[in-house]
Amino acid sequence: MEILSATRAFTALGHPGRLAVFRLLVRFAPQGARPTEIASALGLKQNTLSHHLADLVAAGLIRGLRHGRSILYSIDPDHTRGLVGYLIDDCCRGRPELCTALPSAQPARDKGPFEVLFLCSANSARSLFAEAILNTLGKGRFRAHSAGTRPGKGPHPMALQILQRNGIDTTHLRPKPVSDFDTPDAPAMDFVFTVCDNAASEDCAPWPGQPMTAHWGIPDPVKAIGTDAERALAFATAYVEPYRRIATFVALPLDQLDRLAIQRRIDALATLDLASRPETSWPVSP
Repeated sequence: MEILSATRAFTALGHPGRLAVFRLLVRFAPQGARPTEIASALGLKQNTLSHHLADLVAAGLIRGLRHGRSILYSIDPDHTRGLVGYLIDDCCRGRPELCTALPSAQPARDKGPFEVLFLCSANSARSLFAEAILNTLGKGRFRAHSAGTRPGKGPHPMALQILQRNGIDTTHLRPKPVSDFDTPDAPAMDFVFTVCDNAASEDCAPWPGQPMTAHWGIPDPVKAIGTDAERALAFATAYVEPYRRIATFVALPLDQLDRLAIQRRIDALATLDLASRPETSWPVSP
């Protein structure tokens, strides 16, 4: 990256509002987010957000692609990678005391299973589904956990029914706050997945140990309204989507792939079910 391009990028990120927008879009990468979603998550006025988005686009850090009637904004991975490389290799000359190195090429542990955390808002359905499914399909190779940014009082009854109907143990499932995994004795995570947009929008501190992350968004079945059959369909879909992704995830040869290859695989899993997702098959509360 040339110094003029780097200067424009650093100038764009030098404003707290623009930096907040960029950080949010990184958490949604590679899918991106709509302006209404960004404004809601960051509490920005639409005209203010429009200026921030225009400046970030002009700096080459993000791009906007039309998606139906709206524009979906996402980070530009090539330009962002170039900026990080410029900062580390050119400005800091790759000095180890100035640059935080990434973990080793493979995330595999010397001993013990991969630790995986699924995050949601209430931790009452979607993230509990993912936790239970991975602990079942992982067969000891993975140890799954889940937590909520605003955990509810207990698992949703319909979520428990779905799991029990599929022969999955629900004995130890309960909503837990994210703070439970931010203690000295908490397990060090290898992977952290957000499964709802609200959790992905939360401005959380970086996880220790630089675990690999991805956003596997799933529509909230708790918001489904209508007949019992329509609500049951919402919960069934919220179970099937993570099941398919996790079944593919546990089959990945993680010990044979580097971090970049793994990141591409887990990002691709985010869109695994979008083509057939029946989001409009049930009414959803506003």
